[in-house]
Amino acid sequence: MSILVTGAAGFIGFHVARALLERGERLIGIDNLNHYYDVHLKEARLAQLQAFSGFCFAKLDIADRNGVFALVKQHNDLRSIIHLAAQAGVRYSLENPYAYIDANVTGTLVIFEAARRLGQLTGITYASSSSVYGANRNQPFSVDDRVDRPVSLYAATKRSCELIAHTYSHLYGVPATGLRFFTVYGPWGRPDMAAFLFTRAILAGEPIKVFNEGHMARDFTYIDDIVAGTIAAHDLPAATQDGVSHRIYNLGNHRPEKLLDFIAALERELGRTAEKQLLPLQPGDVPESFADIEASRRDLGFEPKTTIEVGLARFVQWYKQYYRVN
Repeated sequence: MSILVTGAAGFIGFHVARALLERGERLIGIDNLNHYYDVHLKEARLAQLQAFSGFCFAKLDIADRNGVFALVKQHNDLRSIIHLAAQAGVRYSLENPYAYIDANVTGTLVIFEAARRLGQLTGITYASSSSVYGANRNQPFSVDDRVDRPVSLYAATKRSCELIAHTYSHLYGVPATGLRFFTVYGPWGRPDMAAFLFTRAILAGEPIKVFNEGHMARDFTYIDDIVAGTIAAHDLPAATQDGVSHRIYNLGNHRPEKLLDFIAALERELGRTAEKQLLPLQPGDVPESFADIEASRRDLGFEPKTTIEVGLARFVQWYKQYYRVN
């Protein structure tokens, strides 16, 4: 039996795939290796996965329905799907909205259609985002809160993924679990995320952009904690309620950090002081994110353990090694 992992060369997909391979699973990984950010970083992640005998890779766009369906037909031992491929980034959705519809909406639809073709399907676990909460003022964000008022197209597409999942569970009995990730960071991270952007700029002696003049808080969640929650969700059969086997969980640190405190911790780790360029809140951004994880604790045993001090130290160590920085 094998597991299909979409976005296997992406940040979260790579870490989840590696953890599954290390426990002896057989994986089929797909990724289109697009140019949203440095393809060499994606290829370096992929090279690590290809060192495992249980890993098979196909360069494939999830919106390519014929290609995805052919892959599923070829690998008739697939039993589950972890769908992590997506067009990420709130701000980029203002520049290229069509990329988000193609990857996040059409791509997710294709993956759920592919799931219907798996005769031994145990379930599909897919990535959503804390962005679906929009400008919600209730803190912490609960999975029971309203999520019908997105403030970015990215958020709207991620909410669309959740609705597609619910529909396919209702119509076709596809067991599905959605995971709302909260500001994930760590080694091998995306270059458009805060830890990466700040580290690169500080080491280069360049100013960092601090939005909303620093009055931001994020539930920064270390990648190892996200991986543990994702695999726990994959391993747990989706419970059926009112005839629908679809559930949604928050995966967040449950300890929101002020952005300026996050920067201060990074400065200490780098041994340098950042030059801060204070800017207004950007369209699509929200001032604060904070996850209610009680359901995740109860059902998944999810308990984030990594502080930003520990997490940033590990990230900086990886960054310096990968980019050969003294």
